[in-house]
Amino acid sequence: MIIKTEEELLGMKKVSEAVALTLQKMREYTKIGMSTKDIDEYGRELLETLGAKSAPFETYGFPGYSCISVNKEFAHGVPSDKVVLKNGDIINIDVSAELGGFWADNGCSFIIGEDIQGLQRLIDTSKEILLDAISEISGGVRICDIGKLIETKAKKAGYTVIKDLGGHGVGKSLHEEPEAIMNYYDRYDKTRRFRKDSVVAIETFISTKSEFIETAADNWGLTGSKGGFVAQHEHTILITAGKPIILTAANAI
Repeated sequence: MIIKTEEELLGMKKVSEAVALTLQKMREYTKIGMSTKDIDEYGRELLETLGAKSAPFETYGFPGYSCISVNKEFAHGVPSDKVVLKNGDIINIDVSAELGGFWADNGCSFIIGEDIQGLQRLIDTSKEILLDAISEISGGVRICDIGKLIETKAKKAGYTVIKDLGGHGVGKSLHEEPEAIMNYYDRYDKTRRFRKDSVVAIETFISTKSEFIETAADNWGLTGSKGGFVAQHEHTILITAGKPIILTAANAI
């Protein structure tokens, strides 16, 4: 989406704050012994209170209101009363919604209880890379160069990036141009550039082993082709001539 009016900017700020606050409160609410269904229902209540509608539920008929993925599940996890959180689990919550005709997207990974699987560094690296990448985005910057930055920093830290998941444009719908804002350097994609006044969702997918994903038996959840774990962090941003505006800053990533 290209922001052309003050009304559009206010609309994007409102929906972005709604998803950001929902994500923050869901993260604070999450405890050992809860099911992912419990957390999803809490998220639904938060969104409804804010007047927002779940984007995956409305757009794709997703069987839940937010994507909640645990341990070896990388993304698009379906909330379930059978998935009960244990001490040391790594969880990812991805919240996207529509409000007043505008759409926004954000997500984060974190550990439940103690870091008994040794994954806090993975989470910290994913978060740091996201913020580093966002700080380098402005109108005219090549999309592939941001992918290169993400990939280079991940490799330097000893991790891989998921090459078939990435960020995307957002605003008037959940997924818009530019699609495929990838986490690696695509040497065949050297012409696309970020546009000033456009809104995009930038997200990292940093992994301990895998570079590609596989679809689970439920046709929703995604796992790594070589196993391992992944950490994802995501912000919706407004691109400017200088530093971008992080519209979902309220999630405190």
